[in-house]
Amino acid sequence: MRMALSRRALEERCRAGRFVPALSLLVFLCAVGCKVAAGDDADAGKYQGPCALAVAKDGKMLYVAGADACKVLWVELPGGKIVRRIAVPAAPTGLALSPDGKKLVVACAAPRSMVAVFATASGKLLGTVPVGHTAMSPTISPDGRRLYVCNRFNNDVSVVDLDAGKEVARVRVGREPIAAAITPDGKSLLVANLLPLARTDRLFEGDVRPVVTVVDARTHETAAIELAHGANGLRGICVTPDGKFALVTHLLSNFESLPIRVEGGWINTNVVSVIDLQQRKVLRVIGMDAPGNGAANPWDVACTADGKFICVSLAGTHELCVIETADLLSQDAERMTPMMGVWPIYTGLGTSLWWRVKLPGKGPRGLAIAGSQVYAAQYFSDTVAAVELPAKDETPVAASIALGPSPQWSRQRLGEVLFHDATICYQQWQSCASCHPDARIDGLNWDLLNDGEGNPKNTKSLLLAHRTEPAMWEGVRTSAKEAVRSGIEHVLFARRPEQEAAAIDAYLESLRPVPSPHLIDGRLGPAAVRGRKLFESERSGCARCHPAPLYTDLKSHDVGTRRAHDRTESFDTPNLVEAWRTAPYLHDGRYTTMKDLFLEGRHGLHRGSTWSERDIDDLVEYLLSL
Repeated sequence: MRMALSRRALEERCRAGRFVPALSLLVFLCAVGCKVAAGDDADAGKYQGPCALAVAKDGKMLYVAGADACKVLWVELPGGKIVRRIAVPAAPTGLALSPDGKKLVVACAAPRSMVAVFATASGKLLGTVPVGHTAMSPTISPDGRRLYVCNRFNNDVSVVDLDAGKEVARVRVGREPIAAAITPDGKSLLVANLLPLARTDRLFEGDVRPVVTVVDARTHETAAIELAHGANGLRGICVTPDGKFALVTHLLSNFESLPIRVEGGWINTNVVSVIDLQQRKVLRVIGMDAPGNGAANPWDVACTADGKFICVSLAGTHELCVIETADLLSQDAERMTPMMGVWPIYTGLGTSLWWRVKLPGKGPRGLAIAGSQVYAAQYFSDTVAAVELPAKDETPVAASIALGPSPQWSRQRLGEVLFHDATICYQQWQSCASCHPDARIDGLNWDLLNDGEGNPKNTKSLLLAHRTEPAMWEGVRTSAKEAVRSGIEHVLFARRPEQEAAAIDAYLESLRPVPSPHLIDGRLGPAAVRGRKLFESERSGCARCHPAPLYTDLKSHDVGTRRAHDRTESFDTPNLVEAWRTAPYLHDGRYTTMKDLFLEGRHGLHRGSTWSERDIDDLVEYLLSL
């Protein structure tokens, strides 16, 4: 493999810049059990942030991706001694071991990501390969020759020839590919895409659902497996050892019903979809929740090598969920299928077939399994949980491996933790991040009662929310701070101390934009430069309502988008920063692309003006570059 960067150069890059904006998307969980440091200093470098794991087949070495520390750790097992810490050029988001166990592949996420390949025995850097925007979930083919990397914000997958050390293809997949798994025969790659992309307005009669993309490893042709209507927030995917099934973790949202309660999963349920790979369709959707006890925010999913157990990390409740594969695939498991739009959601749940193991740390994400030992990266505790899977009817025991000193959270970090923590929600069904993954959008409309009923609104990103008040599409909350407190009370159905809401404010105020994938070397491309001139021109008038740098005038306007069910004709002017990742567009999500917004909706364009297709394309390119 070609040596693209020396070890020293890698470390210098890491010290010089950690690409933090691209990794603000890797945060999650609870405020119990860690100290809070005084002050609001920047959190960079304070924490390890373990998010992904890999473990040697013999169970003697664990590899840990520390996203916040920008390092990969070698941890001896079972003792937990850290024998090596290696700096990488950007926050590591995923790890993969070669089939022979001699190489470790690290996905380093940034606007211009790379994968770094290390020798597991020595930690020596063998080479690097540039890939796309925010690389995640590296997956190696069974023969060790091909590497697949999800480029989250390019909406594609890089295909890398590991022998040659170069990218050989890009494969277009769904919206925000975030996790991948390959079948045991190496013929198909399964890609979990985080969000749906569909119209969400009331006139749309279709389904709102994300897809799992199947990529043919030989031809790179793709097929889409549609998940259930209302599915969103896909985080993990694995394939059973026999190659017959794929398992995907996600939320199932009851978004077409009024959110008048949270209990029973009335707003969000937490599930695993079982996909029949031969038929390429969802066989069943199995909930992990229990009566009065939600299993919020499922993250990773993994199967033991013998195929006996399925394990899921519950990032919102700090637990490991375990089920025997035979039980998951049995007819008896169907009683754990949520039924959206009815009450109760789980009509025949009874005793759950899942075991729920309380973990010693906070924020479990990535999983790795060696034999009967399960490891979970506990993101906010800077630890790894170790759970020995027991014989049936025995109680699992969880231990903890420390990766550094116990973290002392700043107020900003505490707010980040609380935002992703489902234990502050009534019956822990969901967290703020359930509807705002990474504090952005879930791609759904919700009929919140703060502006009456019957007028669902598109979920807004919380980026810059504290600088672009008022809040909500109708401006019914005078400030983002008011909206935070109302959300705790009316969406989480909880009453919490004021200092917790203030901490969430601090976290949201700390959010920074992720550089757009439409930028070229961090700058506007030629089409976007032309589009900026149009945007700022009197001809378009765009900048009057969307002036830089926030790209909003903080006012409400009537732009002709009211429909019969809306109670007002004026809506808050949204900021356009990160507009490339906030589709569908308008207050009711009626357009899935910015181009449709202009061509079909004629949004903001003078009706008498003539706009060429190139004009529209240039304007769109500029807006998607913000």
